[in-house]
Amino acid sequence: MASSLILHKRIETTLAKAKELRKYVEPLLTRSKDDSTHSRRIVFSYLNDKDSVKELFNVVSDKIADRPGGYTRIIKLGTRQGDAAETCLIELVDFNEALLLTEADKTTKTRRSRRGGKKSGAASESTAPAEDAAPAAKAAPAVTDEAPAAAEEASGADAPGADAPGADAPADDVKPASDETEETEK
Repeated sequence: MASSLILHKRIETTLAKAKELRKYVEPLLTRSKDDSTHSRRIVFSYLNDKDSVKELFNVVSDKIADRPGGYTRIIKLGTRQGDAAETCLIELVDFNEALLLTEADKTTKTRRSRRGGKKSGAASESTAPAEDAAPAAKAAPAVTDEAPAAAEEASGADAPGADAPGADAPADDVKPASDETEETEK
């Protein structure tokens, strides 16, 4: 069964057999990282299949070289019809190309959303508005004073004879509140 897993990269079996196979195969996969005669002979004593040893040391060991462990994945498939045994798929992790591509897409998106960079950027942005809030609070009463004055000017513009130049001026040209009070007093 271990030889079949190495040669075919995935096999379908029962859950109990897959868990036992994982215990048996993972040390062999770890041993294949060191391509020496001694390692090959030890792995051959377990597998007793020349082709699977060759596949293990030539193809599989290259892909798992940087992985620290966890070379197999067990995916539960459900129960078997005849005896209701739990079936699963056991596969070598680095050989499922479709799953690797989807995980790569997910990890990049996930990493972007989890990165501390946005949090620290948000933290610096949240402190910046807090600092700017105090000057904005000082400017806020001036704006509220301007609004009634602008309303008075608008009502004066509706009156006959209010063809003063700049009567159609936008609200951006409204003078500060202190100047308007002087004009209304005159």
